[in-house]
Amino acid sequence: MTTPDNIPDAAGSDPTVAHTGVAAQDWARAAADPQYRAAVIDLLGALAYGELAAFERLAEDAKLAPTLADKAELAKMASAEFHHYEKLRDRLTEIGAEPTEAMEPFVAALDGFHRQTAPSDWLEGLVKAYVGDSIASDFYREVAARLDADSRALVLAVLDDTGHATFAVEKVRAAIDADPRVGGRLALWARRLMGEALSQSQRVVADRDALSTMLVGGVADGFDLAEVGKMFSRITEAHTKRMAALGLAA
Repeated sequence: MTTPDNIPDAAGSDPTVAHTGVAAQDWARAAADPQYRAAVIDLLGALAYGELAAFERLAEDAKLAPTLADKAELAKMASAEFHHYEKLRDRLTEIGAEPTEAMEPFVAALDGFHRQTAPSDWLEGLVKAYVGDSIASDFYREVAARLDADSRALVLAVLDDTGHATFAVEKVRAAIDADPRVGGRLALWARRLMGEALSQSQRVVADRDALSTMLVGGVADGFDLAEVGKMFSRITEAHTKRMAALGLAA
């Protein structure tokens, strides 16, 4: 998953933020609450399947690559996504959850998102990986700020940039420079991705009681309504900056 260096991180990845409540605890203490434990298993399951799906998609996108060097670059990124999946799978096993069962509730929503946003060409695939995946990553970073220290560190680690950000920006900007008409088409595509990605995030949360309860404050240090608004404002701001980095209008 991707986050370019010039886009501000959520509180979960900011070392200057003083964590309180559950966010100041380790997993052993926080997991004493069974509802919190269930919420974290849901979150890790959603992330694990997201990383597995990203691996599969990048491997498919490599087939559209115009050069052998581009194909190799995407293959390397796909490998990094699979490594992230393995870390999440191993953590689920470590905390007593069955990884396949933890992922299963999120398969339909994530597969549906990828079906609805299947790229028609190489450039759309790059924009999807850069813009679409990054919106989901921003959302998970916001959630990570509310997690115990151990879970937060793992989530932030698997959201690290795989190199796709710089690669996508360079390729897309070069394509627009070569043919400015490409910019309008890709801008419309990126706007569609924004809407679909936000809808997918909401579906993922709404379908799981423990996860939604955690996010709205019933478990751990959830968001109140004002914070939800601020969270989506931060996600939208980051999206606008990514679009500018690509040379596209938000």
